[in-house]
Amino acid sequence: MQIEIRELREADIQALADIEAQTFSMPWSARSFRTLLENPYCFYFVALVDGLIVGGAGYTELCGEANIDNVVVAQSYRAQGIGQALLQALIAHGEARQIAAFTLEVRVSNAAAIHMYEKFGFLSEGIRPGFYERPREDAVIMWRRQDKI
Repeated sequence: MQIEIRELREADIQALADIEAQTFSMPWSARSFRTLLENPYCFYFVALVDGLIVGGAGYTELCGEANIDNVVVAQSYRAQGIGQALLQALIAHGEARQIAAFTLEVRVSNAAAIHMYEKFGFLSEGIRPGFYERPREDAVIMWRRQDKI
């Protein structure tokens, strides 16, 4: 399987929104993704396998740091390296823009995602109580700082 990572395009938005709707209890809408394309500080990528969009990820840059807003992979394509490829692309893109620190939140119950982030040098630096709704759950706050890698 060959994974292609490229920047999000207008034509990709509905497919990415569909994956969101199938994955999350509070998914981002197609309209939300369109808004991101208009923001010069938001950088979003999609993963394709055989020309099919199977995931996406992005970050928002603020004051030299990047908040990873979203990482999503279609259910039938998980555990095949797609999330890692997306995360690697985000980090490489951010570092090329002189980003020195990346942060994100992840559900405390999402052990697979936490493990993936740790493989990329992210460390837990706290908990946001009740961060997620439907179901209500705490979030682990993770950071990847250039000076700690």
